[in-house]
Amino acid sequence: MTEMSIDQVVAQLRTLGVRPGGVLLVHTSFRAVRPIEGGPLGLIEALRSALGEQGTLVMPTMTDGETVFDPASTPTCDMGITAELFWRQPGVRRSTHPGGSFAAVGPMAERICAPQPLSPPHGPDSPVGRVHDLGGQVLLLGVGHSENTTLHLAEAIAGVPYSVEHPCVVEVDGAVRTVMIPETDHCCRGFTLLDAPLRARALQREGLVGHAQARLCDSRDIVATAVELLASAPLVFLCAPEKHCEECDTARASVGSR
Repeated sequence: MTEMSIDQVVAQLRTLGVRPGGVLLVHTSFRAVRPIEGGPLGLIEALRSALGEQGTLVMPTMTDGETVFDPASTPTCDMGITAELFWRQPGVRRSTHPGGSFAAVGPMAERICAPQPLSPPHGPDSPVGRVHDLGGQVLLLGVGHSENTTLHLAEAIAGVPYSVEHPCVVEVDGAVRTVMIPETDHCCRGFTLLDAPLRARALQREGLVGHAQARLCDSRDIVATAVELLASAPLVFLCAPEKHCEECDTARASVGSR
């Protein structure tokens, strides 16, 4: 494949509908995007250029929770090379959640990365929730809705009946201990169901960015559509029992225990 220039990627992002001066939450697989000029840092440059100086770029920087979290040094876990390099760049802020941190740069970065409760990690008072409040967009770049943390926000708002606790190491008053953090966790493959209603309502723009398929939606449209689905079928995003999905079976088993 031919290497794409940063300017070409910026043009693709703007054609897709990225709003200059807006807030943009990005989930990406650079493996799908490449090759582009400058590698992952070139992609970050393109995203920031498409947003402009008044725009705010946000990415997930979640960790494994197995050690005390330091936003200045703890590496991400399974977030990809772009997110891992993004939070390390000058001027980028990182939130302090010990497992579910996000990073942001731009005028809204401080607000988005402000302290949040431990649970739910992606609730209304979290970076994902603040992107939603600010009328931000969500870009899924080389990944699908199964990677879309904004759908966990929808689950929190809808009050889904399942919740799974995960251990996370924290430091309290100088003492290191493990706490259990409840969250609406499952395999997330069911989140791909959102493609159909978003497309049917013309709420999802799709196209190429770099060499990757991209989806762009307003955070509020994602949440409103998902909450509507959950209102009629609260377990819609869980794999059916006959699929024998361990993560979804665990979530289903938690129903009634909250």
